[in-house]
Amino acid sequence: MRKGLWRGLAVGAAAAVVLLAGSIGLVVHAMSSSGDTTPLQPGSVAPNFTLPSQTDTPVSLKDYKGKFVVLYFYPKDMTSGCTLEAHNFERDTAKYAAANAVVLGVSHDTVESHKTFCTKDNLSFKLLADPDDKVIDAYGVPTYPPTKIAQRYTFLISPDGKVLKVWEVKDIAQHSDEVLAAIAEAKK
Repeated sequence: MRKGLWRGLAVGAAAAVVLLAGSIGLVVHAMSSSGDTTPLQPGSVAPNFTLPSQTDTPVSLKDYKGKFVVLYFYPKDMTSGCTLEAHNFERDTAKYAAANAVVLGVSHDTVESHKTFCTKDNLSFKLLADPDDKVIDAYGVPTYPPTKIAQRYTFLISPDGKVLKVWEVKDIAQHSDEVLAAIAEAKK
């Protein structure tokens, strides 16, 4: 009887050690995955890229030379926060056009997902598919571990291709207004 009790305790302790080690490993992985990237800073040259959009047409940053580019990274199509953010950018499309600016959204989602999102939510600006994380990585956008889903960051790029401002977006509802104000300030 005692032998069985000790054996049960030993097995239980071993299982607890394995679970604890696994938990520690996940925490360490999460810290290293999200903490080892630094977003581009203002003054940096914005890396050029070419990605497919929901229209199946490749979009390159160089296509917008001479315009302000609002390059916003978001986690996932058709989620509540991402939908609100996209709707606010869509609502302000005419204001961006009047300010000589274009909005480009980037996520880890596929072109097909972007097509569905744009059709469902009547989005007219370009959403770019970055499933290989090339642009997410080039701009140093932190991601949610263990996936490579981008955290919510926006880069305002000047007409000459330099990063003017970077936001780690916390207030989705006011973000488009913040970006428009930053463009107006940059034009002074």
